[in-house]
Amino acid sequence: MNIGIPKEQRPNEYRVGLSPAGIQLLCQDGHTCFVEHDAGKGAGFGDQDYEQAGASIVFSPEEVFGRADLLLKLARPIKSELEWLQPGSAIAGFLHLASARKDKLDLLLKKKITAIAYEQIEEEDELLPVLRPLSQIGGAMAAQTSARLLQNKWGGRGILLGLIPGVPPAEVVILGGGVAGMHAARAFRGLGAHVTIIDNDMDALQRAAEYFRGVTTMMSTPKNIRKVTGFADVVIGAVYEPGQRCPILVSREMVRAMKPGSVILDLSIDMGGCVETSRPTTHADPVFIEENVTHYCVPNISSVVARTATHAFVNASVPYILELANRGIQGAMDNNPAIKLSINTHAGDLLHLSRQFNGN
Repeated sequence: MNIGIPKEQRPNEYRVGLSPAGIQLLCQDGHTCFVEHDAGKGAGFGDQDYEQAGASIVFSPEEVFGRADLLLKLARPIKSELEWLQPGSAIAGFLHLASARKDKLDLLLKKKITAIAYEQIEEEDELLPVLRPLSQIGGAMAAQTSARLLQNKWGGRGILLGLIPGVPPAEVVILGGGVAGMHAARAFRGLGAHVTIIDNDMDALQRAAEYFRGVTTMMSTPKNIRKVTGFADVVIGAVYEPGQRCPILVSREMVRAMKPGSVILDLSIDMGGCVETSRPTTHADPVFIEENVTHYCVPNISSVVARTATHAFVNASVPYILELANRGIQGAMDNNPAIKLSINTHAGDLLHLSRQFNGN
């Protein structure tokens, strides 16, 4: 199979769809890999690293897209990238099509592209193995990002998260007790903040209560969310539902009632966001003020730790990439239910996706 790894086109996206180690595994199995010039530069991988692993370097995005039977990306493709795809080919990445623009989906269906969403690869134990490491990174980064945004120079309330004797710690509310939420809780607790975790799954709350001493757990109800956002210094949105747009849990009215200078960090923004006032931002311009509250809504938060993120992603994704390449797309779909659940479009049909068009 011909496999292409392009340079990511989105601004401030430094990650890459496969490392040289992954390329070497594919080439050992007899596949041909084309890597766009400087595709791995942001993650610290040079063209020579890819060539030594067995790849051929190409010098335009059109060429890498045009040669590929299977295109391996990380970030959701922009419109021009979808136009470069060859009819009947396949693309894999963190696609988040449930919150993408309708014209992108229409193009995938028209060209009969097989769209493989890494975030929807789901094993029998309901774990999302490829999404998991990036959720872990996002959760960990939520604490360090929030700590910075609470500083006066960023328009924050001038609060340290905690660990100062005689001074109450910051109040952090985490919406969602999944992988991102739990890693955020661990990072915030390490910095001394008081953490409240809200979820609608009692098992998730039970795990959080057993794992963390001093963390408050609450069921997800509008009344409880209104209560905790009212005293929060930081609200973290860490809600995820595979194949669906994220539900709005925090209304504009709730945001308006928050303390001036408090912070919202919506990790769910790649699936539309769980806060009504959220809108996507970039690493170049990451924050905005709405209702006197600082909002940070960068969809690709882990892209600025590109080397760590790429290594973690490749560790998790390589078994599935090898299966797609070695069995072929249809063979992998037929033989692996986890991969089948990740297929959003195939042969002109829409699969495993609940649509609400309003994204990018």
